[in-house]
Amino acid sequence: MSEAPKKTAVELHEVSLSYEPSIPVLRDINLVINEGEFVSIVGPSGCGKSSLLKLISGLVNPISGEVSVRGKKVVGTPPSIGFMFQRDALLPWANVKDNIRVGLECAGVTRSDHDSRIQSLLDLLGLAEFGSHYPHALSGGMRQRTALGRLLAYAPEIYLMDEPFGALDALTKIAMGRELLRIWGEQKRPVLFVTHDIEEAVSLSDRVVVMSWRPGTIKANYEVALERPRDPRKVRMLPEFHALVDKIWSDITEE
Repeated sequence: MSEAPKKTAVELHEVSLSYEPSIPVLRDINLVINEGEFVSIVGPSGCGKSSLLKLISGLVNPISGEVSVRGKKVVGTPPSIGFMFQRDALLPWANVKDNIRVGLECAGVTRSDHDSRIQSLLDLLGLAEFGSHYPHALSGGMRQRTALGRLLAYAPEIYLMDEPFGALDALTKIAMGRELLRIWGEQKRPVLFVTHDIEEAVSLSDRVVVMSWRPGTIKANYEVALERPRDPRKVRMLPEFHALVDKIWSDITEE
């Protein structure tokens, strides 16, 4: 029996972007993200990885080509999109519970349902003992867990993540990657994940897209044929993991 055709969540067709006429950022980008797919974007600094996410979220407009989400052209910010940045952007005057509550309020969740939903997210993210703590009293990993909790509270249909674990130490980054994969495995919503860390990209993703130097183009597209469910720490011991990491390194260092 043949596989059912994959449904498209996000598509960029012949998309180019410039920040002023003299500063081309992206050129002729063709990219499809399927429903339930975890895709990472890697490439040299300044190649337009973050700009790609801004195009999908409607924060900037292309100079040519078309960006669509679920078959509809992006005009403004699609309601189904959730964006997580490298910096957690937590409200310093709000405790963990109230920072997560922001996501529920943005999603229009009934106030009477807030407490039970917040508690379930605290339990899910291992923050049950820290609901009353303020951001200044949290470790970097806990702050990012809180930011992820706020995103999950909003319950987007598509996740855009711009180096969300980039500021964390190596062990915490792997732990957060494991947490993200666990949640993604339950929801199977499409994720587009920007990172400078090639090992992180391969350990998490179904597919890794490699971009060229600015103006960014799609240089290579690699399927990650590693079994799921996947432990981001254990998978790094496999020879096929290292072979793919080396290929991607070669692509980027050629730039």
